[in-house]
Amino acid sequence: MKAFTVEEITQIVGGMLTKGQDAKIERIAPPLLADENTLALALGEDEIANLAKSKAKAALVPLGVQIDGFTTIEVERPRLAMMKLLNLFYVAPKINDGVHPTAVVDSSAKLGANVKIGPNVVIGENVIIGDNSKIMANSYIGSGAQIGENCLFHPGVNIGDRVQIGNDVILHHGVSLGADGFSFVTENPDNIEQARKEGSIKEENTKHVIFKIPSIGSVVIGNNVEIGANTTIDRGTIENTTIGDNTKIDDLVMIGHNCRIGEGCLIVSQVGIAGSCVIGDRVVIAGQAGLADHIEIGSDTIITAKAGVTKSFPEKSIIVGIPAVPRKDFIKQLKTMKDAQEIFAKFRKFEPMLNAFVEEHQ
Repeated sequence: MKAFTVEEITQIVGGMLTKGQDAKIERIAPPLLADENTLALALGEDEIANLAKSKAKAALVPLGVQIDGFTTIEVERPRLAMMKLLNLFYVAPKINDGVHPTAVVDSSAKLGANVKIGPNVVIGENVIIGDNSKIMANSYIGSGAQIGENCLFHPGVNIGDRVQIGNDVILHHGVSLGADGFSFVTENPDNIEQARKEGSIKEENTKHVIFKIPSIGSVVIGNNVEIGANTTIDRGTIENTTIGDNTKIDDLVMIGHNCRIGEGCLIVSQVGIAGSCVIGDRVVIAGQAGLADHIEIGSDTIITAKAGVTKSFPEKSIIVGIPAVPRKDFIKQLKTMKDAQEIFAKFRKFEPMLNAFVEEHQ
């Protein structure tokens, strides 16, 4: 079991130590779950108040917070300090050394130094895997895929042919990279084309045959990217679908073919991004937001939860609502609805007088 002195932890998180009681730190936990060998994480007002009921001797607190009788480590950015502590106590998933006997690795594949391949993994032709990367059980790596150094693929990851993945990439359970894009065409103009062009559907195609458009592009993932469980990113039709360096993608996200996602983006669970979207750098897309195809979102934009984005927006936008509009316009809409309610209430108050006036002058 890992154990640290409060002095060591203070140095690791870059905090300021106020020494009260001696403590040997073996774990971290919220105050109510902490014992004398636990560093209590009191990052907010509720947790700070709970320290009075805690068995802990030491606590991580925001800068300026001191608790009588406690050893406190004050930090300017509590969540940043918490991240450092979680890395300190984190236990990496276990995987066998080398190539597991049940794995199938094509003879043309090139594995770097200290690569670990788990049970039932399939590695296709001409795959390249960089040094120190780990591929856990039941994963599939398609032909011609290139995987960088220090990557970790959790169980059940599926990588399509020719997918390129950078260094220090983490893929969680069930990630799918490089499936065919959802791309089809009909021989004659269909109802979708009519609706887009004319705003209505006039003809009925009784013999409606849908042809698949093959995807011959692939997917390119940058460095230091993390992709959550059961997220899917489709290959491009001709060009590649791309994800920029340092972007973090949550569970259950769908990114369509030909999309270009910038660097340092945060994409939260259940977001759906239709094909051929261009997303700038440092864009935040909150949970369950949906983006229509062929739109562009400028850098440093925030798209709020459940927004339905049907058009492009410039950089540094804050996008809200269905259909999505800039935040200031959304607030105006809310104010207009509130004003309308007040006007309607006034009308109902004077409606009998108005009716009487109309009857008198008919």
